[in-house]
Amino acid sequence: MSDPMLGVTLEKMLVVLVERLGWDAMGSAIAIRCFTHDPCIASSLRFLRRTPWARAKVEALYRQQLRP
Repeated sequence: MSDPMLGVTLEKMLVVLVERLGWDAMGSAIAIRCFTHDPCIASSLRFLRRTPWARAKVEALYRQQLRP
């Protein structure tokens, strides 16, 4: 079985999550300012690239969304 995360960029994860959940639900699931106050992909990417714990939470939420 191949890894579903293989080749998936952080930007792609954010785009998929925003499309499926929206910023409000993402902010509720992961309480970080870049999701709750004037959210956008660019600012979220900047924050997540510098913050390993937050990136791990986004990856976990993305994996959860992949489950059937």
